Amino acid sequence: MAAGTHRKMDPVLAYRLYQKMTAYPQLVKEMRFIFLSALERRGIADGERLRREALETLEEKGILPEEGRVEEYRDALIDLYFANYFDEREIEDHINLARKQDRFRNLNRVVNTEGVTSLKIKKALKEFCEIPQGDLFINPDEAEGVRVALISHFISNQLPFLGVGKRFITIRDVDEMLECSYWNPRRPGKIGGKAAGMFLAYRILLPRLSRKDPEFQRYVRIPESYYFNSGIFSDFIDYNNFHHFHSQKYKTREAIEEEYKNISQLFEGASFPPDMIEMFREFLRKVGEHPLILRSSSLLEDNFGYAFSRKYDSVFIANQGPIEDRLDSFIRGLKRVHMSTYGPAPILYRKDHDLLDFDERMSVLVQKVVGRKIGNYIFPMAAGVAFSQNPFRWSPRIRKEDGVVRLVFGLGTRAVDRVGSDYPRMIPLSHPLLRPEVDAAQIRKYSQRLVDLLNLETGRLESVPFQELMPDLPKEYIFEACSMEESGHLSVPLVMVRPGDVKNPCVTFDNFIRKSPFIGLIKKILRSLEDAYGRPIDMEFAWDQGKLYLLQCRTLSMPEGVEVVELPEDIPEEHVIFTNNRILSNSITRDIEYVVYVDPKAYANLGSYEEKLRIGSVVSQLNRKLAGKRYGLFGPGRWGSNDINLGVRVGYEDINRTCILAEIAFEKDGVAPEVSSGTHFFNDLIEASIVPIAIYPDETGLLFKEEFFLESPNKLTALSKELAPYGDVVRVVHVPGCCGGRFLHIYQDVRSQKGIGFVEFPEKNQS
Repeated sequence: MAAGTHRKMDPVLAYRLYQKMTAYPQLVKEMRFIFLSALERRGIADGERLRREALETLEEKGILPEEGRVEEYRDALIDLYFANYFDEREIEDHINLARKQDRFRNLNRVVNTEGVTSLKIKKALKEFCEIPQGDLFINPDEAEGVRVALISHFISNQLPFLGVGKRFITIRDVDEMLECSYWNPRRPGKIGGKAAGMFLAYRILLPRLSRKDPEFQRYVRIPESYYFNSGIFSDFIDYNNFHHFHSQKYKTREAIEEEYKNISQLFEGASFPPDMIEMFREFLRKVGEHPLILRSSSLLEDNFGYAFSRKYDSVFIANQGPIEDRLDSFIRGLKRVHMSTYGPAPILYRKDHDLLDFDERMSVLVQKVVGRKIGNYIFPMAAGVAFSQNPFRWSPRIRKEDGVVRLVFGLGTRAVDRVGSDYPRMIPLSHPLLRPEVDAAQIRKYSQRLVDLLNLETGRLESVPFQELMPDLPKEYIFEACSMEESGHLSVPLVMVRPGDVKNPCVTFDNFIRKSPFIGLIKKILRSLEDAYGRPIDMEFAWDQGKLYLLQCRTLSMPEGVEVVELPEDIPEEHVIFTNNRILSNSITRDIEYVVYVDPKAYANLGSYEEKLRIGSVVSQLNRKLAGKRYGLFGPGRWGSNDINLGVRVGYEDINRTCILAEIAFEKDGVAPEVSSGTHFFNDLIEASIVPIAIYPDETGLLFKEEFFLESPNKLTALSKELAPYGDVVRVVHVPGCCGGRFLHIYQDVRSQKGIGFVEFPEKNQS
């Protein structure tokens, strides 16, 4: 070895290096360039020094210093120095870097070739990822372009998503995702917005290449997930000649609603191509008899600024029994999710947000249901939805920027849907133990009573009283979720107890909040995700057996409102319509011309389910007839509740033209609405710039002028004669017509938790 080499030479290492290099003869030159760069970085040797040593060696041997000879000796010295100063693992990494750069160039060429097939990209990607990752990586600037191309092709081509995704989703992440993807060879596709959001959030929290947070490594997971991309949907449409459905979105609302019933029948009789059915069968053999949820993941869903909350269907299946029975159930679920693409709610939502011309395609995210099998049921200990910004602050102590959680026992459907007389635990993360209720009776009244779970025998999602589940629950579930009431006071178990030892249980989650890592963990997760996205986010999650499972993540639309609301003073009492004291966001809504009022008392007196259901239809018709007018919607309890006795059954498409949505609770009727904060319904209101308002007429110090709504002339029949039979329950007030030309104005101030609705002349006419 040349005189400049100061360490003792190990000939075995040099021989092994030579063997490894010659396994890839076409890359030997590139390897030596990488070796030399590594030697220079460590200050061991540089190219000029090695050239001098090569010349000295030739001179000592009496060999003419021809250029070819000099290069040959210099290359040998590079190899010898590298073998002498680098260990075997480092040698392997540097050789593999040359291999990766070679395969990367091919991948870069393939992924950027116009019209290239997904299969060719996947092949090139697999060839790259088969090389061990090691600790040496492709130049980040070069890798970024390939990341973007891969994300665009397989995950999402939405620019805001790409801007965030390219920083966290690596080339190997895409390959890992594709290993769990199912697609159609005839049609390309992507995994859709919901799947993309979950995948990105997971990689933000647990990045492949940068330092991982030990707490996230210990606790954060995603369910076992599979991606059935949008090409399967496209091929299904082709195979069944359903192309005419693409124009469905341009029809009138009435036509969309009516024809959707026909679409349901057509989908039921339609089939997938034989090769797709075989693919589904093989998938079910692979996952075994584990319960699944088939979640909608359309291309637009969970996009930045457009959540599509609950617009598409998701389906639970028990996935038990013989393979052919499981296959039938899986295909029915898949078709139901696909069919929801043409539902009235998502089409009208797209129309409202100028997204109608986008060629929406449906992907399906299939996940193993998180939870433990208890009896005939499967469910997690807890689940819910978390917001990085808290839109509902009932106390000035609560900090908006710390976020809020809606937590339920069992499946999280009760946390994101508006259900009956049942309540999730609202946890302001700045003050987790702070509650709006002040005593045990109120805490019990506003607690969860029913648990959503999947019945493995019937294959249906069911709601079961918590008390019925108690005897079969594990001790840790009871310890973390329950409080016990005794002598008018609630207390938490101090140790693990048997179900029979818990008297008068109440779901509070107090021990879970105090003694588990959940609160600190969820705060850190929300902060990390918001920082990465650069905007507020909301996420759905499940908690089971000490792990937090990330189910969904998307950007959160926050009420724009105004920075400061100064409530008007000196308003004549006869002009005040109502005051309220539970304010979600700063807002000023002026010049409301019409008020639609569903009388809470008259609604409660309706005798049948069908009668109450028809009120929702009346509201929906008025929403269409008043389109283009500034109108406000007032009604009982919880708008959009699944329990029709506690609120009018409506969806987004039934209320999307109103300026405000007011929920009225007359305490004497035993109805106390929970404001929509944290539910998917609340997201709809924000995205449609609809102000949610809660009114409690019987609370001391508040005013509610019921006679304004009941004694003003009812314009219902004038708007539609066919609605006349419902005039005793639904009233339409033309505000300026009965208030001397004055319109309704509503101010809501979060800081003071005060709001007011009053009549006054339009702002432009006021001096």
